[in-house]
Amino acid sequence: MRKLFALWLFIPFAGFGQVKNVVRSERVFPKMDKIGEFEKALTAHAQKYHTGDWKWRVWQIQSGPDAGGFMITEGPNSWEQIDKRGDLGTEHMEDWNKNVSVYLTDRFSAQYGVFEEELSTVQLTDYADKIAITHVFPKPGMGDQVENQLKMAKKAWAAGNQTVAVYSTSASGPVQYLLVYRYKQGLKEREKGFRAPFKDRYETANGKGSYGEFMEGISKYTDHGWSEILFFRPDLSSK
Repeated sequence: MRKLFALWLFIPFAGFGQVKNVVRSERVFPKMDKIGEFEKALTAHAQKYHTGDWKWRVWQIQSGPDAGGFMITEGPNSWEQIDKRGDLGTEHMEDWNKNVSVYLTDRFSAQYGVFEEELSTVQLTDYADKIAITHVFPKPGMGDQVENQLKMAKKAWAAGNQTVAVYSTSASGPVQYLLVYRYKQGLKEREKGFRAPFKDRYETANGKGSYGEFMEGISKYTDHGWSEILFFRPDLSSK
């Protein structure tokens, strides 16, 4: 019986390992007087070395503390795929170092994000060309409470037909949730009056007075957060 119980524990774990829900992102910052050269070199590098399961989607950061930088996303893949990928090879690294990184500043960051389907109102690969990302940092030990709040927020997003993809970071610095608002109809979705106010939709979905509790929860459970707008650059991305 003990062996059978252990087998049942292993089966869902093994199956979960095959799910392609992990996205790796890097942020790079070109020298202001070398942006043209950087874009040309990055495009050539992506076309040659980052295809198939490892293709790149490149985003230009328009606002927020990282404005002027570029975000490169790779995936989605499974953890097993990432584990088995191995060394990208000397040729790849030489091309990056000699032809791309020479146009970059020393500023750089990278992280893994796991797509949270239960918290999202859009499928993982149902992309948009313009997005806003809100970075939410829970207070220590408050991740479950923030996740519960996001489940409630999802009802309000759905009521307004907002396409929001939610990710949680994994082994990438302080724990955070990334709320990616995918603007299928463009930035006009940010216009006041485009859809009913979030507060009204939230209370309709979760009950009168619930919005006040939601705002109290933000103060109680989250440490801080910030937002940014990004534009997709298909001309720089893998084909």
